[in-house]
Amino acid sequence: MKRKPLPILENILITGLAAEGKSLAHVGGKTLFVPHAVPGDLVNVQLLKKRKGFLEGRIAQLLVPSEDRVAAFCPHYETCGGCSRQTLPYPMQLHYKQQQVFDQLTRIGKLALPPLQPIIGAEQTTHYRNKLEFTFSNNRWLAAAETAGGKPVDERRALGFHIPGRFDKVLDIDRCYLQAELSNTIRTAVKAYAIQNNLPFFDLRTQQGLLRNLIIRNTVKGEWMVIVVFACADQPACEALLAFLQQRFPQITSLLYAINGKRNDTITDLPVHTFAGSNYMEEQMEDLHFRIGAKSFYQTNSSQACRLYGVVREMAQLTGNENVYDLYTGAGTIALFVARQARQVTGVEYVPEAVEDARWNAGRNNIRNVSFHAGDMKDILCAGFIQAHGAPDVVILDPPRAGVHPGVAEALLQILPQRLIYVSCNPATQARDLALLAAHYAIEQVQPVDMFPHTHHVENVVKLVVN
Repeated sequence: MKRKPLPILENILITGLAAEGKSLAHVGGKTLFVPHAVPGDLVNVQLLKKRKGFLEGRIAQLLVPSEDRVAAFCPHYETCGGCSRQTLPYPMQLHYKQQQVFDQLTRIGKLALPPLQPIIGAEQTTHYRNKLEFTFSNNRWLAAAETAGGKPVDERRALGFHIPGRFDKVLDIDRCYLQAELSNTIRTAVKAYAIQNNLPFFDLRTQQGLLRNLIIRNTVKGEWMVIVVFACADQPACEALLAFLQQRFPQITSLLYAINGKRNDTITDLPVHTFAGSNYMEEQMEDLHFRIGAKSFYQTNSSQACRLYGVVREMAQLTGNENVYDLYTGAGTIALFVARQARQVTGVEYVPEAVEDARWNAGRNNIRNVSFHAGDMKDILCAGFIQAHGAPDVVILDPPRAGVHPGVAEALLQILPQRLIYVSCNPATQARDLALLAAHYAIEQVQPVDMFPHTHHVENVVKLVVN
């Protein structure tokens, strides 16, 4: 049965930006979400979804571009979904991110806020990431132009990023502007080698193939880590690819690999093996040095991370007498960043390998007033732990996007430290968590930080003081 053509909404004026990277307009009393539009654009929109309270569509025709619209610098802009705000001038990106933080804290959390501090923008807006993860696929995403006329496509293999909302489709990347150029050179060389040597690219539906993921990390010190994730242990093929990388790219200081036969891409629960070089990189922030292993979390924008942690340290108002807990400490970056201004710092992290890195980092920097512990946050903050390490005067929280577990918030309300510093990469879940703490805490300061230019993501730091 032939589908009816999708309706076109004509002469739609884009009026704002939504939190998740889409732009918005209002049609017939409903909100219309449209990707890749700029406030002030006049467009015709092809309607894709119609829900009770909102509509979704895509630009069918740009009739009159906004005066604020600028050209996208990346050829993958409209398909990739990563840097979705390239067509908006950077100062306007910052304006909308600041507004996003305010809206989510007040609308979701129903929170009383002081005036927000002006958002801290990034000095470097391209090539700022220190980590990218690429996916191999034997059935890449095809652009409409490639499928027009029904002609067969010769090459279907890809090494790139997942299409938004499609677990089984990968966009082949020619060049990415997020990481230093060596990242592009390594990725394209790996793909060319794999094709030349007929190495099977992963099939995301059948879960078969050899090559699964390629992770590339780098530091401001010029060190590079490459992790090749194979789906099965074909030793000759795996070793040959790794030997090729070792010979071709002497810049790689850590050449690692993992075998992942699971149905998800995470390697945090898998052993990571060293093929050549070190099993970690070293990063520098101010005069501190940090070891970063394959599984270690480290903020993916190194220069902005330093500015972010400076905000945390300033908000903590440490005098040298405070007992500080750093929850979700990762490799101990924040804990060590504030330790010299505190009496004692206790870091807690659920990834054991990251805790090992944190302990190594403390020794590397000759910082003795810190301790690090591995465990589930909601379980570890028990009376026995508090008795052993002392009640905290200040607690720093830097959880993943999902926010803190309700059990963690409940434990904090029992402990009642004088100050809480909550660092979040997701103001929506941060708003939810802050609402749980609102009965005993007041928000004293809010500081947005842009860690990811050209995206809708924004980091936010909130200082709370006990009532």
